[in-house]
Order: sequence, then structure tokens, then C-alpha cells
Amino acid sequence: MSYLLPQLTSPYAVDQAILHEKNRVVCIRFGIDHHPDCMLLDEILSKIAEKVKNMCVIYCVNIKKVSEFNALYELYDPVSLMFFHRNKHILVDLGTGNNNKIDWPMDDKQDLIDIIEVIYRGAHKGKGLVVAPKDFSLMSKHRS
Repeated sequence: MSYLLPQLTSPYAVDQAILHEKNRVVCIRFGIDHHPDCMLLDEILSKIAEKVKNMCVIYCVNIKKVSEFNALYELYDPVSLMFFHRNKHILVDLGTGNNNKIDWPMDDKQDLIDIIEVIYRGAHKGKGLVVAPKDFSLMSKHRS
């Protein structure tokens, strides 16, 4: 499903996407394109992209082809979702202990829309850490 979302195919393209978006949140799905978890998240992202287009722009990066960020962002899972605003990484407290990224495939469109909305509002207030509207600690344990 990643073919439905814009692909960033070089480190330069990733940097430019993060640097040049001034108003919206940049959501980047780092992952292995053909992994089942990645495909599930890509499907959800493609379904919500139109609904969140005023708040967020969504990109996909294949970590097998663009590996320069793997060590920097600790991209060891088959799927990781990260958020940036005005060249700043936005952390999200999901109740999982890992505020850097979402590292499981979210299967609820509304949950993801709600998270993006909280990030958008917090980022525009200058916050580098926002609290998700729902506790996902049980969700990440089920995925392990």
C-alpha cells in the first residue's frame, strides 16, 4: 500500500521534506515496505491522508533503501512512525515508554487521526512533547 503515499527515496529528500514544511506536521513512516505490519500501517495512513491533509503531510521511507537514518532514529523495527514540525522531532507520550516513535501498526484510523491532531496543536504551541489522547501501553505489549 506504500505506493498510495509519497515516497522519499534519498536522505536528501527526507531532510528536505522535514525542513521545508512550515505549517503542517510531517509524518514519516520508516519501514520495510513489504512487511505485513508496514503494509497494514500504510493502508491506514493512505485512508486518513485526505482527512488530515490540512494538519499533516505523510511520507514513506523504505529503511532498506534509505538506511542513513536507521542508527540516528533507532529504526530497527519493521515499521516506525515519526513526527516532525519545523525541522524539530516531535515526541509523543503514548504510555509505552518510547516517546520517539510509534513502532507498531495502528489499526484504528480515528486513533491515528486523534494523535495527529494532538501533535499538530502541540507543535503549533511550541511543544516538543505531546501526550496522546489515549494510553497505548497495552497495544504495544500485544504487538511484541
